[in-house]
Amino acid sequence: MSYEYKTKGTCSSKINFDIEDGKLKNVAFTNGCNGNLKAISKLVEGMDAERVVEILDGNTCGMRNTSCADQLSKAIQQALASQN
Repeated sequence: MSYEYKTKGTCSSKINFDIEDGKLKNVAFTNGCNGNLKAISKLVEGMDAERVVEILDGNTCGMRNTSCADQLSKAIQQALASQN
């Protein structure tokens, strides 16, 4: 299933991704640090969605209390909750 999440408190403005059989697919960030966000997308491709949340939840960026990675974890949590 495909999901779109509008981020809060980050340079990226949106995250699109799919969850298929519990695995994360096709993660794409809109705006933000292009190289870093492409790297995150590649690293999490095919990973268990719940495991990605465990790893990225609470990650911060500079003085912010969130980050693009943290926002991805929040997006996944919301998507998983909507499946139940």
